[in-house]
Amino acid sequence: MEEKKKQRDPVGLLLYFLYLVVLAASFFLIGKIAYIQLFFKPDEKIEHLLTQRVVRRTLEPQRGEIIDCKGRTLALSYPRYHIYMDCTVRRREFKKMSGNKGAEAEAKWREKALKLSEGLAVIFPGKSSDYYYKTIINGRENNRRHLKIGEPVERPVLLELKKLPLFDEGQYRGGLIVEPENIRRYPFGKLARRTIGFVRSGKSGVGNTHVGLEGRFDEELAGTSGIQWLKMTDEGLIRNYDSVYVDAIDGQSIHTTIDIDYQDIADKALREQMTSDGQLEGGCLVLMDVKTGAIRAMVNLYEDPATGRYEEFSNFAVGRLGEPGSVFKITTLMTMLEKGYVKSLQDRIPTNKGVIKGYRYEQDRHITDYERKFHTNTVPVLYCVQVSSNYAFRYMAISHYEKRPQEFIDRLYGYGLTEAFDFDLEGLRTPMVPTPKSSTWSKTDLGQIAMGYTVLETPLHILTFYNAIAAKGHMMKPYLVDYLEKDGKVTRKLGPSVLRDTICSVATCDTIIRALTAVTHDGGTATRLKKARCTVAGKTGTSRVVLENGKYFDEYGRFSNQGTFVGFFPAEDPQYSVICCVYSKPSKKSYYGGTIPAEAVRQLVDKIYCIDPYWQKHISE
Repeated sequence: MEEKKKQRDPVGLLLYFLYLVVLAASFFLIGKIAYIQLFFKPDEKIEHLLTQRVVRRTLEPQRGEIIDCKGRTLALSYPRYHIYMDCTVRRREFKKMSGNKGAEAEAKWREKALKLSEGLAVIFPGKSSDYYYKTIINGRENNRRHLKIGEPVERPVLLELKKLPLFDEGQYRGGLIVEPENIRRYPFGKLARRTIGFVRSGKSGVGNTHVGLEGRFDEELAGTSGIQWLKMTDEGLIRNYDSVYVDAIDGQSIHTTIDIDYQDIADKALREQMTSDGQLEGGCLVLMDVKTGAIRAMVNLYEDPATGRYEEFSNFAVGRLGEPGSVFKITTLMTMLEKGYVKSLQDRIPTNKGVIKGYRYEQDRHITDYERKFHTNTVPVLYCVQVSSNYAFRYMAISHYEKRPQEFIDRLYGYGLTEAFDFDLEGLRTPMVPTPKSSTWSKTDLGQIAMGYTVLETPLHILTFYNAIAAKGHMMKPYLVDYLEKDGKVTRKLGPSVLRDTICSVATCDTIIRALTAVTHDGGTATRLKKARCTVAGKTGTSRVVLENGKYFDEYGRFSNQGTFVGFFPAEDPQYSVICCVYSKPSKKSYYGGTIPAEAVRQLVDKIYCIDPYWQKHISE
C-alpha cells in the first residue's frame, strides 16, 4: 500500500503543477485583456492599414406623388443621374505587370479613353472630344478619382453612356461612377404651381421654405430615410453585412380635389383678361364644388416685375386680406331677412335723397336717379341689390342696429366671416372685423361694415359664405386634399367636412339667390354674365386698396382697386361656386367687379358647360 502511494505522488505533483501553470496563465490573459481594453492604444499608422474603412450612406426615399381628382399626376419625383469618372482605374494593376505588358495595357486603355471622349462629345455637345480626352488623361495623371462628366442626365441618356468604351466595363474596370438624384417634376408645368407648392432648402438646412401642398404635407410626402454601411475593399465600396441596414420608406401620395382640366380653363380665363388690360398687379380665381367644398381650381397670378408676365408667385386666395366691398352687402341682406326686418325683395325702404341723417356719408346717385325716374320716395330692396346701393345697406344696418351694433357683429360671427379655419394650405389669414367693444370703434363703422368696408376678408372666406348660400345654408369647409395613399392603400382620409350645419334658413337662401340672379340677368352690375351658357347668380364688389402709405391715395392722387365677382352656377341647381378677384396697380382708373372678374367667370362657366358631366347629361337628354 505504501509503495502504491509513493508511486501516485509524482503524478499528483505533476497535475498540481500543471494546474498552477494554467491558473497563472489565466490570470495573465485576463490581465492582458483588461489592459488592452482599458489602456492599450495601437499605433495609428498600423491601425489605419489594418482596419477596413467603413462608410455610412443615407438611403433616400422616393417622394410621394401629388395627384388630381381624376388620377393625373401633378407632381412626381424621378431619378436624374450625375456622371463621374475614376480616372485612376486599373493604373496600379498595369504598373505591376512585367516587361512591356503594363505599357501596352496602358496604351490600350488610352485608346479606349479617346473613343470614350468622342462619344461624350456627341452626348454632351457643349465640349469637344479633344477637351474630354485631355481632361480624362490629366485626371489620370493627377489621381482624379471623381471627375465630373457633362451635365446630369436621365435614364435614356445614361443607357447610351453605358455603351461607350470604358464605361461599358462598369465602375471598377472602366471608371464609370453614377450617382442618382431624385428630381421633382411637374407634368402640367406652371398650372396650379402655387397651390401645389414646393419645399426649398436653406443653407445648411436652416430656413427651409415650405409652400403649398408640398410644404404643408412635406413630412407625409418625404417618407423616411434609410441607412446602409459600406466597407472599402480593393474592388471599391461594398455593403457591410456585419452592420445595421435600415431600408428607406417611400413617401405617401396625395390625392387632391384639383381637376387639372378646370385648372387650365380657369388659368387661361383669368390670364387672358388680366393680360388684355396690362394695369393689374395680380388676381385669383377659385372654383369650388357646392355640395362638398372640394376646390376644383385655384389660380393665383402675380405680375413678374422682371418680365411683365403673370406667374403663380403668391396665393392671393388664402393669403391676402382686403376690404371686400359690395360682395359683403349680402351679409347685411341675410341678417335683415333672418330677423324679419325685410320680408320680401319687394319691400321698400325710404330714399331720403340717398343720404342718412346724422352721418357724413356721400350721397348715393343710384337712389337719387331712382327718385327722379319714378317720382317716389321709396325704393325696393331688389333694386338696391341689383345696383349695389351703398345707401340702402347702410340704412338697413343703422336703422335696426344703431343702438345695438354688437348684435349685428355677432351675426357675422355666425356666418363664419370672422375666423380662420383649418385649411390644407399654410397661410390662411384670419379675417378682421371691428367690434363695438374695441377702443377704435366709431359711429360710422356700423354703416361701413354693412357695405363691406372696415372689414378685412380673404377671397376664400367670401367664397365659403356664398357657397353656403348655394347649399341652402349648409356651410362646407373648403378643402384641397381628399386622401393620402401608400402602395394602393388609403392611409388617411380627409374629404368633406362641415363648418356650420346652417347659417340661415332655406327660405332666406332662396330669396338671396333670386336677388343674385337679378344682378346678372335683370340689369344689375354683372350683366356680362347674362350671356353665359347657364344661369349664373352672383354679386360684384369694388373697393379701394390701402396703399403702402396707409392711405387710399398716393401723393399723385392715384389709387388701387380690388374688383370682385363671386357667385355660383347654375342658379336653379348650384353645382359650383366661384370667386374672381383682381388687384390694380396705383392709377386714376377704377376697376370694377362687373368687368374683368365677371368676364373671366363667364369664360370659365362657358368652357365648363361644354365638358362637365352635369351638363353633358342634360344635353344628351
